[in-house]
Amino acid sequence: MNLEPFDEEDGYRVWLDQGEVANLLSRCEGQKEELAITLGVRSGLRASEIVAVEAQHVVETSAGPRVRVFDSKGKQYRETPTTESVRSTANTYAELQGDDARLVPHSKRWVQRHVDRITDELAAADDEMWAHVTPHDLRRTWATSLAGSEVDPLLVCDWGGWSDLETFLEHYRGTYSPEVQRRELEKVGWLSDGGAMRGAADADPDGWVLET
Repeated sequence: MNLEPFDEEDGYRVWLDQGEVANLLSRCEGQKEELAITLGVRSGLRASEIVAVEAQHVVETSAGPRVRVFDSKGKQYRETPTTESVRSTANTYAELQGDDARLVPHSKRWVQRHVDRITDELAAADDEMWAHVTPHDLRRTWATSLAGSEVDPLLVCDWGGWSDLETFLEHYRGTYSPEVQRRELEKVGWLSDGGAMRGAADADPDGWVLET
C-alpha cells in the first residue's frame, strides 16, 4: 500500500497492490457489494458511475468485455475494460430483470458505506492504514496498476476518461505502483535479504559499533 498526502486537504491518496486488491475482494459480502468493488478496482469507475451501470451497458466487443459509461464526469462517453465475471453477471441480470436492470441499484453513499465496512475490518485485522481507503482509491489503484503493467498511458486515459495525460499523471500516476517498486527493488541485493549486513557482522567478532 502506498499513501500520498493531499496537497490542500486532510487525508491521503492511496494505491493498493494486487494482493491487497484480492484481499479487499475476498471480504465482499453478497453479489452487489462484490460488483461495486469490482467495477471500481477492475474497471476504474467512479462511485457515481458504478451505481448507474445497467445490464445492457456491459457488452462483449472484439477487444473483450467492456462497460459503456454514459454521462460520466464532464458529460463524456467512454468504454472501459471489465472482467468476464462482470459480463456474465450482467447477462444474467438482463435475462431475469431486463436490459435496464441496474447492477448496483443504490447510491454513492451506499458504495461508500460498503467500502468503509470492508476497510474498517481490514484496518482492525491487518493494517490501520486501510482506514484511509476510499471508493476513489479503487479507481486510482486501477489506473496506476495499468500504467505499471506498461499499458500505453494514452490508452489508460481513454479508458478512464481523462482528457489529457497531464491530469492522469498528476492525480493518478502520482506514485509508482507497489508491484513496480518491488520489481525494481529485486535488483538491489543488499535490500532483498540483508546478506551484506550479515556478512560484515560475521567478519567482526565484536559486532556492529554505532558511531555517535
